Amino acid sequence: MGDPTLLYPRLLEPALLDRLRRSPVVVVTGARQVGKTTLVRSVPAAASRRFLTLDSLTTLDQARREPEALVEAPEPITVDEVQRAPDLLVAIKRVVDADRRRGRFLLTGSANLLLRRDVGESLAGRAVYLVLRPLVEREKRKAPSASPWTKLLEAESLEAAQRALDPPRPLDWRTAALVGGFPPAALASEADERHLWFEGYVDTYVQKDLRDLAQVGDLAAFVRLMRLSALRTGGLLNQAELARDASVSRSSAQRWLSILEASFLLTLLPAFAESRAKRLIKAPKLYAGDTGLALHLCGILEAEALGREPNVGVWLENVVLNDLLAWRETEIIKPGLFFRRTVTGEEVDLVLERGKRLLPLEVKAARNVRVSDARALDAFCAEFPRRAACGLLLYDGRDILRLTKTTVAAPLGSVL
Repeated sequence: MGDPTLLYPRLLEPALLDRLRRSPVVVVTGARQVGKTTLVRSVPAAASRRFLTLDSLTTLDQARREPEALVEAPEPITVDEVQRAPDLLVAIKRVVDADRRRGRFLLTGSANLLLRRDVGESLAGRAVYLVLRPLVEREKRKAPSASPWTKLLEAESLEAAQRALDPPRPLDWRTAALVGGFPPAALASEADERHLWFEGYVDTYVQKDLRDLAQVGDLAAFVRLMRLSALRTGGLLNQAELARDASVSRSSAQRWLSILEASFLLTLLPAFAESRAKRLIKAPKLYAGDTGLALHLCGILEAEALGREPNVGVWLENVVLNDLLAWRETEIIKPGLFFRRTVTGEEVDLVLERGKRLLPLEVKAARNVRVSDARALDAFCAEFPRRAACGLLLYDGRDILRLTKTTVAAPLGSVL
């Protein structure tokens, strides 16, 4: 039986093909089970490439014993799960230094690839990196057309931003958040099948990946910290409080959060400030790398239960953030992604930044919006009049509305 995920083209595919035309080594990273292998085997260029997977014990043994012999073939090579044989990266470095043909090597690897110092030393100046994120709504619809985010960020007026929006389409965002974007879970035919997959994912991640990523002595405490992190989705990160609630030391909590972030299971969204130095000292917000897995860890298993959550809006913020992260990987110059909170408590959910251009975003789970909902966006645009031409308010409604002279309200289905 064929792989059903092959029927779901990925937003990253055009960027991957572009980078293969530009660099001798392209590395695709991402969370376990996000679809990296399927992507590199399904792109049009795959047929002309030699494919090696280090999941094969025979190939893995050869990669460890005779790495040079494995990668000195004249044809382009794709190596899957390359982190299993770090010595292979040294051999790839030698081959690339002798022959810098573009697209020579396409590698996939998980978080432990990025955490190894020798990887940076071996591939520095020779590789470009792409992160494959979980499926977003466009991909689930089998229509990964160009996202409007680029045009929205470049819009020089409110009218231009309105023209950049897609025609509104219905979107059940609560169900989208529950199923998440891991292909086996998102494409599961039954809820029970999805729940079983999430349980197995956590077990596999903890029992297998953690042995490769770091020495974690108390696996039960690590899972407890994972669950507590999921419960804090959308909130400011307070490491001391998180460590206390998880009954671990602050140093352990800090190290484990770094592991979760490197595994793409957690996203730390930095604060926006005019001074880049100040951005580094402000507490980030904590979001889930995949809302489906995070909601499963929180014990929220049905759309009705999600709708009753007092902080339901943060999960919609997370859905939008994950869409932005997937889009950002397709851009050569990746925009910055931030949130904004002033000393008076006024907050903008998301801020996009590229060069001098800013796009502030507010996300509302409500079906209707009022002019007063644009207050924070209008204030932001007034504070940065030369950088922010307009603000975008996303809501769970049907119509594109011009709320104020600097804020347009758009249904979720106009951008996702």
